Amino acid sequence: MAPTEFSLRLQHGITGGIAPPTPSAIYTITRTPSQPSWNITAAVRATTLVGELYDILKSIPTEQPPGSEVIYGLDTSIAFGSDDLMWMNGGPAGCGTGTSTVQRRTRQTKFKRAVKIMQELITKAS
Repeated sequence: MAPTEFSLRLQHGITGGIAPPTPSAIYTITRTPSQPSWNITAAVRATTLVGELYDILKSIPTEQPPGSEVIYGLDTSIAFGSDDLMWMNGGPAGCGTGTSTVQRRTRQTKFKRAVKIMQELITKAS
């Protein structure tokens, strides 16, 4: 029978030597009797992907006014916040049936890449 309380840890990047290893990912699963569902956390080094995402979002516009129109044609929203960039498409309540003064044109490829990066980050964290 499985225990009612436990903690599991999976670490990628354990090769060390003189210096301790630099893990590329650490996943932890815990369960306690007071917490009937599992708590799963992930710590993943994905700075290259986050940097690429940041550069893409910094270079493409959002619809204007916010929430007026799906300008990238994917029915998908990304929200990104950092100390120097706040970027969100789709508006807080989604997009309506209005017309945006900004149209997608050639930037759709960049937005598709941004969505793919988000999906890669989610996959790495799960």
